[in-house]
Amino acid sequence: MAMGIGGRKGGGISEINMTPMIDVLLVLLIIFMVVQQGLQRGLGVMVPPPRDVETVIPPAENLVLEVEPGGRYLLNRQPIPAGRLEESLARVFAERQRKVLFVKGAESIAYGDVVSAVDASRAAGVQVVGLVPLQAAR
Repeated sequence: MAMGIGGRKGGGISEINMTPMIDVLLVLLIIFMVVQQGLQRGLGVMVPPPRDVETVIPPAENLVLEVEPGGRYLLNRQPIPAGRLEESLARVFAERQRKVLFVKGAESIAYGDVVSAVDASRAAGVQVVGLVPLQAAR
């Protein structure tokens, strides 16, 4: 803080020198900008281009896991017990070369139910998990 001596009447002038405060502000701004770049995290997602509803539904040779309310699972319309989902998927995908699974969730289920189905499929050896959008599920 600088202070001028003198003046017209011989007294001190008590004005704040703004230059050091602006310098500190600019240094802090640069530091926060650099730190912000390091804090950005994300999940890489491949999103296909939008297509017609008919082309979004997977072909018959692909496996579709339907997650329904009440902990019910259907693999290509065949029921799977909830406690044996990972085990059943591991058995099915052990014989397949292409380890791709499409997951279709009902509208009324919680997001966590779909996530647990995806986690079980990844633990069973599925390499690519695709989510079927609601428009294609209708």
